[in-house]
Amino acid sequence: MATRPGPLTEWPWQWMGNFKYLVLAPAVLHTAHRVATKGWGDLDPAYVTMLPALLLRMIHNQIWISLSRYQTARRKNLIVDRSIEFEQVDRERSWDDQIIFNGLEFYLAYAMIPNVRLLPIWRTDGAIITALLHVGPVEFLYYWFHRALHHHFLYSRYHSHHHASIVTEPITSVIHPFAEHVVYFMLFSIPTLTPIFMGCGSVLGVVLYIAYIDFMNNMGHCNFELVPKWIFKAFPPLKYLMYTPSFHSLHHTQFRTNYSLFMPFYDYMYNTMDKSSNELYEKSLKVRDETPDLVHLTHMTTLQSTYHLRIGIASIASKPSGNPVWYSWMIWPVAWLSMILAWVYGSSAFVIERLRMKKFKMQTWAIPRYNFQYGMNWERESINSLIEKAILDADERGVKVLSLGLLNQAKLLNRSGELFIQKYPKLRVRLVDGSGLATAVVLKSIPLGTKKVFLPGSTSKVAHATVIALCEKGVQVIMNQKKEYDLLKSRLPEGTAVYLKFSNKDTPQVWIGDNIDDKQQQRAPKATTFVPTSQFPLKKLRKDCTYLSTPAMKIPETMENVHTCENWLPRRVMSAWRIAGILHGLEGWDMHECGDDMMDIEKTWSAAIKHGFVPLTKG
Repeated sequence: MATRPGPLTEWPWQWMGNFKYLVLAPAVLHTAHRVATKGWGDLDPAYVTMLPALLLRMIHNQIWISLSRYQTARRKNLIVDRSIEFEQVDRERSWDDQIIFNGLEFYLAYAMIPNVRLLPIWRTDGAIITALLHVGPVEFLYYWFHRALHHHFLYSRYHSHHHASIVTEPITSVIHPFAEHVVYFMLFSIPTLTPIFMGCGSVLGVVLYIAYIDFMNNMGHCNFELVPKWIFKAFPPLKYLMYTPSFHSLHHTQFRTNYSLFMPFYDYMYNTMDKSSNELYEKSLKVRDETPDLVHLTHMTTLQSTYHLRIGIASIASKPSGNPVWYSWMIWPVAWLSMILAWVYGSSAFVIERLRMKKFKMQTWAIPRYNFQYGMNWERESINSLIEKAILDADERGVKVLSLGLLNQAKLLNRSGELFIQKYPKLRVRLVDGSGLATAVVLKSIPLGTKKVFLPGSTSKVAHATVIALCEKGVQVIMNQKKEYDLLKSRLPEGTAVYLKFSNKDTPQVWIGDNIDDKQQQRAPKATTFVPTSQFPLKKLRKDCTYLSTPAMKIPETMENVHTCENWLPRRVMSAWRIAGILHGLEGWDMHECGDDMMDIEKTWSAAIKHGFVPLTKG
């Protein structure tokens, strides 16, 4: 929102929320009725092209978003080294409003201008007129309108909304108040409507011109430089006819320079060209290969988690993955396709996120595999090879710590990473499974005054450590699996072993465990508190019971560039396993935390509190 919102700031359908696409319903119904009554042969090229053109624009924009986020996560040719936060993501999630607006404009023009129904697929003379009108009137008028928008009166009421994004993403280009878009529509209608009125317009002429607008808008708002120097060397006048991302980035950081739309010609002419434009362009082209202090190695979970990656759909990734979106059924084919491509061609982990905490640099890498693949016996060797490759890559690059997230540390897969330590005893990168901090978080989550705890089913490293710690504190732990009970009993000293009990009948109101299934939950007493010890949340079946979060903590404000949710966790909340790796790097701990080895529970907890991590619950 602008600092002092003026008239027509909000979009007319903003009150409709996720149902805003219904404003296009009359046009869609009209099309359906026309086809039903007159057949497909009655449809002319202009009418047939409208809906596909809108869909292609959405796909085009999403490709730019994903490309940009992937590139900036790698820090390749980065222009502005600042963070993007949830506030910007929320402000820019309405980027499709302008596509809805254009759809209404298309249908209105079709209804009101008879010539539109007679448009051929292509006319070269019309395309030439469109190009000349853009270079002349459009670029000139935009330049002066843009300068007017930077006058304090209009800036505070309208244009400040766009400039709230100092670090731009491709889609920042269309984040404007409604009133601004109305003016832009009037400007861009000059090259599209003029040839139509002259009788030389064409369907492709309009579609390609709008595609050009989208392409240049998206490219110019990337936060990395992608225009190679050889282009300007081959054709020097091009620097007056085509801007670059670094050129426009200066407009978002300096505000009073580089006003041009796509052609810097008018900035040169009216002396508003930023003097550091060439220098920033040269600097941004230099590849800076940053070595992170920490790498968190994760993987995709469900098919829908493809959208939830940072490089996926921003509005989905900015919310916990358990929050479904209404249009997910429409894009499921993309998820299936991405899964197949990842399975067939995914030969190494890829960067999906870059964070920073003061001077401590972090990256998140993803193994191109999904939850169901980790459960396939014949896939284990392949997955372990991918994990091993990522570890060796991190080690070669000088990464200090690599934390194993989700199923990358599964006991049946690689024994919490111990397999790699045994294979490569001289590894410099420290491998961390995070079990010490995860155990500490579970212990702190158990309600104060608890005397009895129930542990159903099979157990993990964290569950084992939790049981041992509870017994040492004098809390009775009841188990109903004889094999697991005997194993833990043998690990406890005689003085504390008395607190471990085997029983199929005694069920207290505090349950801990990795995977408490439906049948087990149904037999839990009323008002039971379920405390997960796994990275995966429990299925919530009982409304009369309390389900705590998987072991996690709130992150400190000093952690930057956090604008996606970690799987099912809320905003600015991070899993204990991931935080453990950060603490390992910040504290400079030299040991691996793999296999049966575990960091001291109290030591890791104290380190987490010291560095500003905050517990979600108080035990």
